[in-house]
Formats: sequence, structure tokens, C-alpha cells
Amino acid sequence: MIKQSAGILLYRRTNGLTQVFLVHPGGPFFRKKDEGAWSIPKGEFPEDEDPLLGAQREFIEEVGKPVSGNFIKLKPVKQNSGKTVHAWAVEGDIDHTNIVSNTFEIEWPPKSGKRAIYPEIDRAGWFTIDIAKTKIIPEQVKLLEELENFI
Repeated sequence: MIKQSAGILLYRRTNGLTQVFLVHPGGPFFRKKDEGAWSIPKGEFPEDEDPLLGAQREFIEEVGKPVSGNFIKLKPVKQNSGKTVHAWAVEGDIDHTNIVSNTFEIEWPPKSGKRAIYPEIDRAGWFTIDIAKTKIIPEQVKLLEELENFI
């Protein structure tokens, strides 16, 4: 079964610049990673769920706030993991300092028998497209480039 994710590329225009909203994965594996680790808010969706509805649900789960507006379907991208990411761009604005993410539990440290709970997303931020291209997972750069063609 091919894994698929759906996500939202939220953007805003501020002082003549376009900025995009990205999230940083939580947990111990990404704690010290920055460039190439950020992503659009996204997550897997079941085959029987409409991908746009899945993207909106995942946005709420990862950020804690709903998003609405005129959604622009972007071309899907395939990540190195083999996962296909379906994405929609939408103009909007949220406070990146006030996100509430769902959590996950893992054994940490490995083989310790101890369980730890981490937020799925530990922080979020607004970045110009040029800076976002250095922050985002490399395969998702295509989403930013496509957005540039729409705005």
C-alpha cells in the first residue's frame, strides 16, 4: 500500500513579501535539525477520505487551528521515503507562537524501556519563500516553487 499525506501550504503577504507557514517536527530525532527538516503541516489520510478534508484535519491536529479559504491544488510531490504528498495552498494568517499539536509516544532513549511523549510539532514559523526553500524538506521545495507561479 502506497502511503499518502495531505497538507496545507498557508501563505500570507506582509509588507510586499510573501511568507509561508512551516512546522518543525517534534521529538528527539529532529531536536537539533533545522535546515531541510521543516515541512508544511501534513499527515497521512485513509483512502476513503477526501484528500483536502484530510489536509484540513491534519492542519488542525498539528497546529490546533482550522484553516479555510480559496484552496489551490498543487501538484503532488514524492518524498524520498516513497510517500506522496498532496498539498493545497491557501492565503491566511495565524499566530505561529501559539500552536497546539497532537502528541506521540516512543521509547526514549532507545532500548531503555522508558516511554516518552513528544509533540508532533514542536514549533512553527513564517518564512519568506527563499528562506523556506532552505528550511523545508528538499522534496517539498517544488510546492514553494509552484506557489510562486500563482502569486
